[in-house]
Amino acid sequence: EQYGCLEFQSITEGDQEISLSYWPNQQTMSAWKEQADHLQAQQQGRQRWYRHYRVVVTEVLRDYSFSD
Repeated sequence: EQYGCLEFQSITEGDQEISLSYWPNQQTMSAWKEQADHLQAQQQGRQRWYRHYRVVVTEVLRDYSFSD
């Protein structure tokens, strides 16, 4: 919740990674995107780890789970 993110999950398998972040609104997410430390982390990621990445922004319409 440091930058307004409500929840963050990341799963890696081999050279594939999926990360999910949940935000209260678009404005909070956009403000985080402009934070200096986030911009620096993006630059470092491009230089050191990622050959490519894809970002999808979507709205959760329903969220439910099941467990025994």
